[in-house]
Amino acid sequence: MSQRENVNPRREQDHRKNSRRYQKRAAARRRRNTIFIVEIVLLLILAVVLFFMSKLSKIEKTKLDMDKIEVNEDISQESQKIMKGYQTIAMFGLDNRSNGNLSQGRSDVIMLANINNDTKEVKLVSVYRDTYLDTGDGIFQKCNAAYAKGGPEQAISMLNVNLDLNITDYVTVDFNSIIECVDLLGGVDMEITDDEASLMTGYIRELNELTGNKAENLTQGGTYTLNGVQACAYARIRYGGGDDYRRTERQRTVLTAMVKKAQQSDLTTVNKLINEVCGDIQTSFSNVELLALASQVFQYSIGDTTGFPFTKTTKVLSKKTGDVVIPCDLSDNVKELHIFLYEDSAYTASDTVKQNSEKIVSDTGFKSGDGH
Repeated sequence: MSQRENVNPRREQDHRKNSRRYQKRAAARRRRNTIFIVEIVLLLILAVVLFFMSKLSKIEKTKLDMDKIEVNEDISQESQKIMKGYQTIAMFGLDNRSNGNLSQGRSDVIMLANINNDTKEVKLVSVYRDTYLDTGDGIFQKCNAAYAKGGPEQAISMLNVNLDLNITDYVTVDFNSIIECVDLLGGVDMEITDDEASLMTGYIRELNELTGNKAENLTQGGTYTLNGVQACAYARIRYGGGDDYRRTERQRTVLTAMVKKAQQSDLTTVNKLINEVCGDIQTSFSNVELLALASQVFQYSIGDTTGFPFTKTTKVLSKKTGDVVIPCDLSDNVKELHIFLYEDSAYTASDTVKQNSEKIVSDTGFKSGDGH
């Protein structure tokens, strides 16, 4: 009799049943394990979201009164279409150490951050704070007065009206928060000239007194890893160091170095950085919008940076107005701005920009081709 014939039919049947039962149980365990893993992943994602939400709750949120935000309606449809492929954000830096109020005060720093939605490249443009522009109601003066007069709504409107932009969001920070951020990042590497090292001395002394730090002066030029006070002092150099043009260039250089350093930092450092920065920020972005931006932060890359106006001169218009930066002329400069930000070589200035340009020429006597 063969081995097969010696097998008990009932026992074989029970064996098959047990085998099928085992397979079903194994499959069920695999499904439970898979579900468990998915749940863990979802919980981790939720934890990260809640983690950032808890940080973002520290940021001061403001809802802009969109009725107060002015936009030139005569911008060409083609230019409007091109601009929709980008997100342009207004960034303001205030020096309000005395009151900690981010809703008013002259904007010591005015910057445009322009994000290419496809490539994630970010271009930065510093608008010189002393630029002679329409700050609202047809009043031409230094453009940094707009924030002091009407807060972020008026400052955004100033940028939109004079530069043919369509900005609806902003971020305002106390520029002195740069000190804590740079220190948390372990410093930023900068190449300093002999003149800059000398000019930084007074700023370092002032910032040490204000913050209680003991940052050292630089005795000569060279490549240094600047701490927070030194980096802030470097970014504040103005008189004798290239005036506001070089000052804003230094600001963009420090900001770029900070972004690159942050992108290379570990989670612990990023956590500390978020804790430090969030309390010194006011913005129109909601938590959801901030999370959407934050989720792509490591995809962003800082591209070209520049200052506005491109062709300019300076003049003391009056005792009240003081020494201003004059665009020569505004229409030509805005065209160059749209080429830089949006690669819109076909852009033509709106009637509003042309009228403002003519007003500036009338007030200052400087026209297109007069600047440098």
